Amino acid sequence: MPSLHDATRGRILFGGDYNPEQWPEEVWADDVRLMKEAGVNSVTVGVFSWATIEPRPGAREFGWLDRLMDLLHAHGIGVVLATPTSSPPPWMGALHPETLPRAEDGTLVSYGSRQHFCPSSPVYRRYAASLTEDLAARYAGHPALTVWHVNNEYCTHCWCDETAAHFRRWLASRYTSLEALNKAWGTAFWSQRYDNWSEILPPRKAQYLRNPAQELDFKRFTSDALMECYTAERDIVARHAPHIPVTTNFMPLWAGQDAWAWAEQEDIVSVDVYPDSADPLGGQYNAMLADMTRAQARGPWMLMEQAAGAVNWRPVNRPKPAGLNRLWSLQSVARGADALCYFQWRQSRQGAEKFHSGMLSHAGETGRTFREVKRLGAELSRLGHEVTGAEVPAEVAVLHDWEAWWSATQDGRPSSLVSYPELVRAWHRGLWESGFATDFAHPRADLAAYRMVLVPQLQLLRDEAIDNLAAYVRGGGTLLCGFFTGVTDVDDRVRSGGMDSRLRELFGIRTVHEWWPLEAGETVDCDGFTGSLWAEELEADEGTEIVSAYRGGELDGLPAVLRKGTAWYVSTLPEPEALRDLFRLVAPEAGVRPVLADLPDGVEAVRRGETLFLLNHGRSPVTAPLPGRHIDLLTDTVAEGSVELGRYGVAVLKDASS
Repeated sequence: MPSLHDATRGRILFGGDYNPEQWPEEVWADDVRLMKEAGVNSVTVGVFSWATIEPRPGAREFGWLDRLMDLLHAHGIGVVLATPTSSPPPWMGALHPETLPRAEDGTLVSYGSRQHFCPSSPVYRRYAASLTEDLAARYAGHPALTVWHVNNEYCTHCWCDETAAHFRRWLASRYTSLEALNKAWGTAFWSQRYDNWSEILPPRKAQYLRNPAQELDFKRFTSDALMECYTAERDIVARHAPHIPVTTNFMPLWAGQDAWAWAEQEDIVSVDVYPDSADPLGGQYNAMLADMTRAQARGPWMLMEQAAGAVNWRPVNRPKPAGLNRLWSLQSVARGADALCYFQWRQSRQGAEKFHSGMLSHAGETGRTFREVKRLGAELSRLGHEVTGAEVPAEVAVLHDWEAWWSATQDGRPSSLVSYPELVRAWHRGLWESGFATDFAHPRADLAAYRMVLVPQLQLLRDEAIDNLAAYVRGGGTLLCGFFTGVTDVDDRVRSGGMDSRLRELFGIRTVHEWWPLEAGETVDCDGFTGSLWAEELEADEGTEIVSAYRGGELDGLPAVLRKGTAWYVSTLPEPEALRDLFRLVAPEAGVRPVLADLPDGVEAVRRGETLFLLNHGRSPVTAPLPGRHIDLLTDTVAEGSVELGRYGVAVLKDASS
C-alpha cells in the first residue's frame, strides 16, 4: 500500500487548501511566487470545484485545472488533488431533490451551503462516481499529483425514505432476522416490536424518548453509509493510480464517524484541527488530537487543515497572537505530523468563510500572518530529514471508542451534564500536565506495549473489550478507570449489577448500589480532593484498598477511589489538580516517567525519534533544564544544561554529547 512516506520523501509537507477558482487567473502567478517564498511544497486543489468542473450535468471543464496543475509542477509544488464531491452544484438539488438530505423532522435540507447530499442517494453516488472517474483518468499520471483527497469532512446525516431503505438493508445484514433485531433493540418495551422489515424507520422526531438501541444502530449505520461513499471514490482513484496514497480528512473527536474503522480504509490518516486561541488549554487540546490521530494512523499523520489566524464559526473569533501558530504547528510535528497544511492559502474575499484566516491574509504579503508563515516554512525545511517517519514513543494509552460515546449521548440517561469528550479531555489534560507521553487506543486493541492504561469513561463495553482489560491487568499492566464504565453491552443493554461482573471483580467492587449524578456546580468532598459531576454508591469487596472515601452527605465513608492490585477505579471526577496528582501517584508504580522531569509550568517535552521538542505554552520567557549537551536544529546553536525559551518559544534538540 502507498503511504504518507511516498508523498513526503524526507520533507515535511507544508501548504494548504488552494482555491484558485475564486480568483482571476492572472493572480495565480503571484500565488506561486509567494508560495515559493513561504516554503510551500504542497497544496490541496479542487475541494469545492464541482460546479466549476461540471457546470451542468455531464459537462467537463478541465482546462483551468490542466493549466493549474502544470503551473504548480513547474514550480516544484506538489498537489493533493481532491474529488470535489462534498459540495454538489445547485443544478443537482434543482434537478434531483431526492439527493438532498432530510432532517429528523422530515424537513428538506436545501442546497446553498455545502455537504448537502444524502449519503444513501444512488443518484448522488452515480454523479460523484462519474466525476471521480473522469478526474482520476485525466490526472492519475500527472507529475504534480502526490495524494488523492476524497471528498471533505464527511459529516452529513439524513433521515429520508432512501436512507430508511438503506438502513433496513444494513440492519438485515447485521441481524439476519427480525427476531434477533427485536431482541437486540429490546422492543418489548413500549410495544415497539417489529413484525416486518418495512416497518422500521430511522429514529426520526418522535412524541417522546426514542429507542436508544435503535439510535445506536443508526449512528453505526450512518458512519458506515458515509464510508461507503468514501470507499467507492477511493477505489476509483486507486484503480487509476495505485501508487498514489489516498486520504479523507476527519473532523477530530467528532461523533458522526467511527474514525478507528475509517482509518483502516485510508493510506494516510488526515485531520482538521482548530484549537481556540482564547483557550488557555488550547495547546493541550492540540496535543490530545495529535495523540489520537497518530494512534489511528499507527504512526505519522497529516494535519490537513488548521488556521493561520482566526476562524469564523465561533461566537467570538480571535486571531492567534504572534508566535502561537508556530508553537502549535511545531507541537503537531513533535507529536507525529509529517504534513502541516492550512485552510486556506489565500483568504477569501467572498463567501461564508471570508473572515476565516488564510496563510496569505487580507493584509497581504506584508502582514504579520504571512511573515510568520514564511518563518515556519523555513524551519520545517530544516527539520524534515530529521523527523519525517520517526515514531513518538509512549508508555501510556487512553482508551476511546465511538460506540461508547454514542451510547453515552442517548436521551434518558442519568445526567445530561456528563460530556464524553470533555471527560476524555480532562483525563488527557492530567497526563499532558504531568509530561507523560500518551497514545490513544481502542478498547479491543493489544495493550501489551503500555505500562499504564486509562479509561476516562466507556459506558458501553463489548465482552471482548472487558476480557482484554482483565487480561491486561493479569499480565501486570496498570489500569485506571473512570466512573460509569462497563454499564451496557453491545446492544446498549444494562449489564446485570449495573457494571459487568468481570469489571467488578477486577476493581474489587462487590456492589454498585446507586449512581449519584451531581448538579451543575455541585461538588462532593473526598479524602484529599473535591469531586464534581458524578458520584457512586459503591460497596467494596473485603481486601479492596480504599484510596479515598467520600466525606459528608449521603455517601459519607463510602469509597470514592479504590484499587485492587494494579486496577484502580475512580467514581467521581476529581478537580484537575487532583486528577493530575493521582496519575503522578500511580505512574511510578507502573514504571512510567515524564519525558523530561522538573520542567517549568507550561513547558511541554516530546520525544520524536532522536529529537527532543521543548515547547513553551506561556507568554513569558522561561529557562528549561536540559540534561547533557544538545544542538537546536532550528537555530544551529548549542544548549548545555539548560535552554532559553521565549514567549511561545520552541527548541528542537538533538543530542550532541558524543
